[in-house]
Amino acid sequence: MEILYALLFLVIIGGALAILYIYQYNKLQHSKTKIDQAECLIDEALRSKYDLFIEVDSISKAELKEEKSFFKGLEKIKKDNISNFDLDRKLKDYDSILSQLKSDYTTLEDNKDFKKALSNNKKIDEKLQAAKSFYNKYTSELNDLIRKFPSNIVARMHGLSIKPFFDGKNMQDEIFDDFKL
Repeated sequence: MEILYALLFLVIIGGALAILYIYQYNKLQHSKTKIDQAECLIDEALRSKYDLFIEVDSISKAELKEEKSFFKGLEKIKKDNISNFDLDRKLKDYDSILSQLKSDYTTLEDNKDFKKALSNNKKIDEKLQAAKSFYNKYTSELNDLIRKFPSNIVARMHGLSIKPFFDGKNMQDEIFDDFKL
C-alpha cells in the first residue's frame, strides 16, 4: 500500500512539474512571438521609409532640375547586409537631409508630391516609433522571464538568452560609451 501512495505522490508531483513547465514555456513563446511581430513591423516601416527617400530624391531632382542626388549612398544601403537597427540609424541621417531640403528649397514645398512624401514620412515615423516601443516592451518581458526562476530553467533548456533592446544597447556589458548617438 505504501508503494501505491509513493507512486501516486510521484505522479502528482510529476504532473504539477509538467504543468509548471508548460505554463513557463508558453509565456516565453508568447513573448518571442510578440518580438517577431514587432520585428516584422519595424522591417516593413524601414522598407517604406527607404522607398520614400528614393521617391523624394527623384522628386527633388525633377523639381529642382538638378542632376546631383541629394540622398547619396542610399542605393548602396540596399546592397549592404545590415541589421534593422543599423538601417534605422542610417535612415535617420537621410531624415535630416529631407528636413534640410525642405528648408533650403522653398519651391519644393509647393510640389504636391513632395508634400505627400513629407506627410507619409511623418506617418512612417509614427509607425516605426510604435513598433520600436512594442518590440522593447516584449523584449523586456522576455528578458525578465529569462532571469526569473522557474522560467529561467525552461529558457536554458531551450537555449534562450537575453535579447538586446532595439536601440542596440547592451545593459549587461561594461561599455558605457554605447549611450552616445
